[in-house]
Amino acid sequence: MGFDTIIQNGNIIDGTGNPWYRADIGINSGKISKIGALKRGDAKEKIDASDLVVCPGFIDMHSHSDAAIYFDNTLPSTIRQGITTSLVGNCGDNLAPIPPEKKEEYLKLYAVFAPPGVSFLSIPWNTFGEYLDYMEQHRCVANSAHLVGFGTVRVAGGPGFEDRPPTDEEIKCMQSFVTEAMENGAFGISTGLIYAPQAYAKTDEIIALAKIVAKCGGIYCSHIRGEGATVVEAVNEVIEITEKSGCTGGHIAHHKVAGKSYWGKSRETLRLMQDANARGTSITCDQYPYNRGMTSLITLLPPWVHEGGLEKLIKRLKNSDDRIRIKKDVQRGIEGWENWIKDGGFDCIYIASVKTEKWRAVEGKNLSEITRLKGKADEWETLFDLLIDENGEVSMTVELMNEEDIRRIMTGRYTMIGTDAWGVNPSGILRHGKPHPRYYGTYPRILGKYVREEGVLTLENAIRKMTSFPAQRLGLLDRSLLKEGMWADVVVFDPDTVMDKATYLDPHQFPEGILHVLVNGQIVVANGKQTGRLPGKVLRRPW
Repeated sequence: MGFDTIIQNGNIIDGTGNPWYRADIGINSGKISKIGALKRGDAKEKIDASDLVVCPGFIDMHSHSDAAIYFDNTLPSTIRQGITTSLVGNCGDNLAPIPPEKKEEYLKLYAVFAPPGVSFLSIPWNTFGEYLDYMEQHRCVANSAHLVGFGTVRVAGGPGFEDRPPTDEEIKCMQSFVTEAMENGAFGISTGLIYAPQAYAKTDEIIALAKIVAKCGGIYCSHIRGEGATVVEAVNEVIEITEKSGCTGGHIAHHKVAGKSYWGKSRETLRLMQDANARGTSITCDQYPYNRGMTSLITLLPPWVHEGGLEKLIKRLKNSDDRIRIKKDVQRGIEGWENWIKDGGFDCIYIASVKTEKWRAVEGKNLSEITRLKGKADEWETLFDLLIDENGEVSMTVELMNEEDIRRIMTGRYTMIGTDAWGVNPSGILRHGKPHPRYYGTYPRILGKYVREEGVLTLENAIRKMTSFPAQRLGLLDRSLLKEGMWADVVVFDPDTVMDKATYLDPHQFPEGILHVLVNGQIVVANGKQTGRLPGKVLRRPW
């Protein structure tokens, strides 16, 4: 029997959590056709995996690469980590549905994800189905599975950026958009409840849409309403929404505890997940292995500042009375609002990327350093002027987590791995700024630092958390196990050298040790370099 590809002599870790064993893998027509001792001459392509680990391709359970594929479908920073499938459409934001009359309003907010000098305004689709059809034709180096975003739907058919409950008619309209997405293959719905306009939604509004998802067997994924003072209440809200909607499961995005005053609360949040699962409600989470988060700089502003959209937000920043009110609200706090300036201070807020040359030199520095560099009166003046000059299109990293919580969450029974990043590139259109090192290093960091160096996880369990566990959550039962008949998404890496190299100040660095990557049976990374092939598939909900 001949093969398209043979991977020879590898130490196979199959994704189940079982110990490794040595064998060859034969691949034909994109799938694993034989595992065992195979004849070496019967293949068009061969990979010598002697002394290397061969495992299933990694599934990124929290990706934003839908913001990148449109511009660069080679996704170097993700495929070079071994990520062969990404779940996109997270945090309630995605690129469909977008009715023609709402396109400009919504995409102005989404512009923070676009590289400098370009925009999403030329996108040719409106419905979710049209979006997935376009992405299939567009092609990609890796597979993608898609969620529909609650924030996108709220703009498309609900109250949008108004801080009010939806009317009955608006609920029906939003439900129709969710129905269309689910019928075209969405895996579920996502929320990002710290972001406007989603922060304006009450729990009942989310449940009303999640019930549509439940009818189709989908899942509810959430960037929860708070990760600091209210983290426990926010986890309880995910459980409530999952239970009352009937979704097949609830999933907590990039689970963390943010803010020194709240460190240690992961004990309680993990216990809540354990208790929910014990009573029959499936609740899981994902995590990236770093002590900083990353998001848009406008997230530092109180919820009322975001009402009406980005244009009105910038007008408020230019108004002296509104500036005074913002300062007071941050200093006093607003009940239920994630207040990162108060929790961590300006020293913990670092600028990751800007769009103009005026502020380019501040990338990688925190707001206190920037204030001194620019000779501003205080950090508030720096923050306001920066956002005005950049039209709100600034990203930041925020240093708020501690190592103890990171390790506790990582070892949790219901935890899998996700980058909370999108594909970037050391060269070309996606090179801008200083993105979080998780963009290049999440999976190698787990395998190098937390498995090999520190023993926080066993290699077999770490790979299970990266492969079969997220596949099970998504219902992708024909991927992420090295088993005959499965799609051949495969990673070959050196367990002795695998490690992330990206840093906050120098993030555009590929990791070490990820040597070969296959997607649907085709070699897309060979000896650490991309081959240029684009065999990825748009995956649609399999039930």
